[in-house]
Amino acid sequence: MDSLSSTRINTPLVAAAPTATATQQSSRITLSWTTTRLLCSLPRVAPLPRLLGCSPRAPGMMTVVGAAGPSGSPPRRGIVERMSQLPSGAGRISRPNAVVLGEVLAAEEDDLVFPSPDFSSDALVSSPEQYQKMYKRSIEDPAGFWSEIAAQFYWKKRWNPEVCSENIDVRKGPVKIEWFKGGITNICYNALDRNIEAGNGDKVALYWEGNEPDQDGQLTYTQLLEKVCQLANYLKQAGVRNGDMVVIYLPMLMELPIAMLACARIGAVHSVVFAGFSADSLSQRIVDCKPKVVISCNAVRRGAKTIYLKDIVDNALVESAKNGVAVDLCLVYENQSAMKREATKWQEGRDVWWQDVVPQCPTKCEVEWVDAEDPLFLLYTSGSTGKPKGVLHTTGGYMVYTATTFKYAFDYKPSDVYWCTADCGWITGHSYVTYGPLLNGATVLVFEGAPSYPDAGRCWDIVDKYKVTLFYTAPTLVRALMREGDEYVTRYSRKSLRVLGSVGEPINPTAWRWFYNVVGDSRCPISDTWWQTETGGFMITPIPGAWPQKPGSATFPFFGVQPVIVDEKGNELEGECSGYLCIKNSWPGAFRSLYGDHERYETTYFKPFAGYYFTGDGCSRDKDGYHWLTGRVDDVINVSGHRIGTAEVESALVSHPQCVEAAVVGVDHEVKGQSIYAFVTLAEGVEYSDELRRSLVMTVRSQIGAFAAPDKIHWAPGLPKTRSGKIMRRILRKIASRQLDELGDTSTLADPSVVDQLIALADH
Repeated sequence: MDSLSSTRINTPLVAAAPTATATQQSSRITLSWTTTRLLCSLPRVAPLPRLLGCSPRAPGMMTVVGAAGPSGSPPRRGIVERMSQLPSGAGRISRPNAVVLGEVLAAEEDDLVFPSPDFSSDALVSSPEQYQKMYKRSIEDPAGFWSEIAAQFYWKKRWNPEVCSENIDVRKGPVKIEWFKGGITNICYNALDRNIEAGNGDKVALYWEGNEPDQDGQLTYTQLLEKVCQLANYLKQAGVRNGDMVVIYLPMLMELPIAMLACARIGAVHSVVFAGFSADSLSQRIVDCKPKVVISCNAVRRGAKTIYLKDIVDNALVESAKNGVAVDLCLVYENQSAMKREATKWQEGRDVWWQDVVPQCPTKCEVEWVDAEDPLFLLYTSGSTGKPKGVLHTTGGYMVYTATTFKYAFDYKPSDVYWCTADCGWITGHSYVTYGPLLNGATVLVFEGAPSYPDAGRCWDIVDKYKVTLFYTAPTLVRALMREGDEYVTRYSRKSLRVLGSVGEPINPTAWRWFYNVVGDSRCPISDTWWQTETGGFMITPIPGAWPQKPGSATFPFFGVQPVIVDEKGNELEGECSGYLCIKNSWPGAFRSLYGDHERYETTYFKPFAGYYFTGDGCSRDKDGYHWLTGRVDDVINVSGHRIGTAEVESALVSHPQCVEAAVVGVDHEVKGQSIYAFVTLAEGVEYSDELRRSLVMTVRSQIGAFAAPDKIHWAPGLPKTRSGKIMRRILRKIASRQLDELGDTSTLADPSVVDQLIALADH
């Protein structure tokens, strides 16, 4: 991928171009092989001609049935022929039915959704050939590839001759990743000043839509820079310096990206905490990173509910002080639509109203120029040990990577209006609400409210109101809105939409098709992205216009990314396979460490399969080379795109005075992707009751947050354990999923009778 010494290409198999014929038949395109053949196998290092097409072992032909093209020419002949250059085809086309954007609805039997010629002709990457050429360069010459892109940004000083310095093999020493080391830059300057200097100062940078449909606002790039500078100047007055930590606990107001950019402008390291975490979770993060300032607001309205954020912050600061970390300044934004300042609890000497001090500061602030490898932000993500991990991202590589992934994965055009529904409390809000879009000079929509308030048509009302062209959301929301019925979608135009996107978890094919057919009117490609907090940006993603999509597949790797699928022993698997997803070499957006715990960084991500970054996800690659993410393989549950450590939930449950042991697993959920299923063993003599069940759920809500509350409490007289005491979660998952015929051998358990007891209590 990006290693300067890399000499191997992980490009699986590609096909030679078939010939095409066409006849008219109800505007459906049906692809069929008239001669079955296997695709040719590429060597690990292949010259460009072999990558773009190889001699087949047997001759083949692909037939196209559909409307004739211009002047009677075969329709889509070029599209079909480009199938031969799919980035990592690994066998014959299976069930090769297909549709073209804008022509036919994607039905259950349709495997492939082709970009239309009109879309491809205007796309940034318009063909498999163009992708292959760029991808091959990014693997064979990562230094040259990424340097050319990095040069499009402003650098006070150019980086060192060695563009990338890395070691991700723990057998060769400590893990280290550096990109553009020695380069001096500032991500805020590149996101704002650079765009203004290019003549885009009057372009809208941020639209804001409040909780109520009549609440809205906007800032141009010039106005946004002024507000960022005012806050940056205030933070400097408060003693915040280069390298200091600032915790941000805000809802989706415009002040949230403003606060992130202000920290970046002065070299401070921001740590945004999702404003849905409990006081305990917030306190834990404050204790870990020891911030100079906490920025929050008094309250927020989500739908019909008011959430008193200042109360949560107050409790968190009390707890953190007990643990030796006192915060001297809490800057509070008065969110008047949710709560007046008179009703807000206040601690004199510590709490300061944003509106009283920030607007008085100058609208110009000098930039703090930083090294590319200086920290940009910390973002805590759930881990399997119970303690959240402080993922550390640095400046230069992250800047280049997020900007580039945004540009290509959404086929960004300067006229686009982009809306990502994610909160900035998660990595998606960092990379694809704030930094990636603004680095491209995009117009970004920030939404404070709930997507189903006042009704399930709110998203599409917003799309029409702002003429949104790029819409990026989570499968959880897609499934939730799908359940509400098509009428909430079809009552709105949505004609502005051009590209759709999916993030947070694998999207199931049924939801993909509904998203494509109903929301996108069968004319918008879907960028079904796979990536992680740790990766900083997209890793496997469709590039609209470049190749056909399969509903539910993340398709192929982004530039510079070398995904491999390995077995339990770490052997790379070729062709059609399933296994553990790993990444070879580093990429510019990769995280550099876990804050204060580099040993855990190495143990978690680089020791499971030495020589690779281990994603923690399972993956299948089909006969055509498309990647299908199958979910977590470690003890982390993905609920509505939020990664929740099982140990965190178990720890919260066991803190309840009547719970002595708990084991948590994830089970499939129609809307949330996964839900939390908790097996709970109670103290001796305590009886099962619905009241106790509710009390246990509330304990988790108060310690972690509502999003981590178990959907099911399963009473457990005991848990299935090996003789060494290890809980057999495999068995618990089968019981939770009611797959009782797949329990397997239970004879190795210390007490096999526990399994029957759990089954008997399944519906208690």
